[in-house]
Amino acid sequence: MKDYLKEAEEGFSPLLAIEEASRCLLCHDAPCSKNCPAGTDPARFIRALRFLNEKGAAEVIRENNALGAICARVCPQEKYCKLGCSRSGIDKPIEIGKIQRYITDFEANLKMNILKKPERELGQKVAIIGSGPAALELAALLRMKGYSVTIFEKDEKLGGYLRYGIPSYRLPNDVLDLEIKRILDLGVEHKVNHRVNDEEFKKLKELYDAVIVATGYELAKTLPMFETHHEVELATQFLKRAKEMNGDIDVYSDVLVIGGGDVAMDVVTTLKRIGTPRVIDVVYEEFSEFRASEKELAEARAQNVSIIDGYVPMSYDGITVNFKHRHLDSVISIKPKHIILAVGQVARMQFGLDYEAGEVKTTNYRVGDSNVFVVGDIAHGDKTVVGAVKTAKEANYFIDNFLTKERAK
Repeated sequence: MKDYLKEAEEGFSPLLAIEEASRCLLCHDAPCSKNCPAGTDPARFIRALRFLNEKGAAEVIRENNALGAICARVCPQEKYCKLGCSRSGIDKPIEIGKIQRYITDFEANLKMNILKKPERELGQKVAIIGSGPAALELAALLRMKGYSVTIFEKDEKLGGYLRYGIPSYRLPNDVLDLEIKRILDLGVEHKVNHRVNDEEFKKLKELYDAVIVATGYELAKTLPMFETHHEVELATQFLKRAKEMNGDIDVYSDVLVIGGGDVAMDVVTTLKRIGTPRVIDVVYEEFSEFRASEKELAEARAQNVSIIDGYVPMSYDGITVNFKHRHLDSVISIKPKHIILAVGQVARMQFGLDYEAGEVKTTNYRVGDSNVFVVGDIAHGDKTVVGAVKTAKEANYFIDNFLTKERAK
């Protein structure tokens, strides 16, 4: 439990943060900023820190990303900003995420209040169903424009997968709580323990000027061979259970995890941090095609997780799981004490929305000619936290245009 609550990485000291920022080449074309899906603009905040302007750096981050402290911790920077860093051609890319974390920690310690309430109320109401990263970012953006915003959340607390999926050692609850508090302090209303059903959805469309669906990929996938075996646990259930109990849950002597994405890496690392002696992860992909981020994979390896790549589960009799390699003439059998499936998530198809390949069909995030918009995982785009922020910022533009035209009628 103690390891579960301890952050996986230590933050920069002021000296280290400034030293790292001083490595920036101050590129005119700022490829790191161009590669940030959320538009957090690392080139500007690194430049500000380099010239000892921590407050200015915090303002750059927060004005571009209401979830700046969260993205600093959970964004796979090696796929985005660090991938574009020109410093890579000299030695290694700048640790942009760690710099962003240092700046947002500085902001928190000084109790800075960068996000501002609107100067005027526009008199239009917006309902947001769900409270994950896309919902939270969009709530902040719309509220700061002057719209009345209400979030409807099925769980006890706001945050969605940020709260109930990402482990505490990657995203501490106090960081998430502060991010959410800043957004609620703008005047965003919220209703928790409130699952919107199809009938209420119809009423919301009449009561609110715009309704945004941000329900994410709520349902964990399973595999046919495991469907009748209730002792097999789904990754999202396990991660939620571990986080709600702060890692203080029963420990098995050995656990088999099936899956190789970031969720699977969260599962295996969580298992080791709560004290599981032996964790085996069997992955469909070979290492050359691994889907998990480099940082998550490195953490799993550092925790001595046994990772077997390139194998497909073939059968399960309640005791033994048999796997076959995708390319080699090789079969393995494992008899684990416990099994956790981390083979992806899907959307809960609801509200009569038209889905295709797990995404709702929209034009500019709008469903047909209705007042319904969609953001987050069920919208087209990258299924990451930073991708969710991107969809929220893009949808904000179209929602504001729609509501502006409605006001003018």
